[in-house]
Amino acid sequence: MARVAEDPILNPSSYHETLPGNVQVLRWPHARPLPEEEIRRFFDARNRPHSRWSNGPGDRYEAHVHPYRKTLFCVEGSIVFSLPDTGRDVELHPGDRLILPAGTRHAATVGPRGVTCIEAAEH
Repeated sequence: MARVAEDPILNPSSYHETLPGNVQVLRWPHARPLPEEEIRRFFDARNRPHSRWSNGPGDRYEAHVHPYRKTLFCVEGSIVFSLPDTGRDVELHPGDRLILPAGTRHAATVGPRGVTCIEAAEH
């Protein structure tokens, strides 16, 4: 049987997607939730201070950029990140990780049950 290469555009549930601008999405591939402590250990092991934040359903962040690389894990709920310079949207669910290179313009809309995330900046 021939092996078919995974294309994240054709297979949006693939574990790792690299989008234009080197934006990366790593999907949590397990049925069990990713423990929040595991996320904290991930950042602690890299000496990266991190913060936890939450927003209510439908909350929005207008398009903006950061002067640093941002790594974000969705802990609960969902959020859609829009990447206006690429025309792509990325929906994150619990356990999913988004890596935004410095200077990447993005906006976000919180899902219908709200969202909780943990994120860290890399300067």
